[in-house]
Amino acid sequence: MPVKDKSPVPFGQVDVEILSSERVYDGFFKVDRTRLKHRLFEGGWSAEMTREVVDRGHAVVVLPYDPSRDSIVMLEQFRVGAVAAVGAAPAIAGEPPASPWLVELVAGMVDPGETEEEVAHREMQEEAGLVAEALEFATSYMSSPGGLTERITIYIAKVDATTASRYGGLADEHEDIRVQEVSRTDALKMLDEGHVDNAATVIGLQWLALHRERLLAKWQLTEATSTNE
Repeated sequence: MPVKDKSPVPFGQVDVEILSSERVYDGFFKVDRTRLKHRLFEGGWSAEMTREVVDRGHAVVVLPYDPSRDSIVMLEQFRVGAVAAVGAAPAIAGEPPASPWLVELVAGMVDPGETEEEVAHREMQEEAGLVAEALEFATSYMSSPGGLTERITIYIAKVDATTASRYGGLADEHEDIRVQEVSRTDALKMLDEGHVDNAATVIGLQWLALHRERLLAKWQLTEATSTNE
């Protein structure tokens, strides 16, 4: 992952003082209640504050792109956080009705000892039956830093979309995934019309829209170099 040379903000980790931290829930999600204070922009330190922070690990998202067919392999699967009866936010007025079955990209959690690239290859095989011919780092971001430690890293994978499976996922993880090849223009239309309802897929599609030409040029150069060797 590229390392940023400079930060646009004047503060860093050393400008936070942790006074105490207590694990208050230890399940799939881990919740810590933390007392802290931090430096202020106008000088000095903040008053002591208490924050609850959720740790669910970190995740990798992969956008499988077939440049020869100009298509994206996308998934559909159930997400409990989108069930209205358990607290999901209602759909915005005038937008398409919300559904707990979301249009997504390949994604998975990083297990201890795994690299992000290893997660990308594993999840592509498990969820879509795909093998990456090339893997390009796109971007990395914190999904909800107001109270969640999770960082999501997005890759773009060069694939042969005709080799994708029809269904994917692991039964022992209760995954039920439908796999579909979608033209890039149709995927961007779905995005524009509000049918893509999760941040990682929105960001992945937007990244491809912004950087596709550069990515194609890089892949073609790599392929030409490999052929000439």
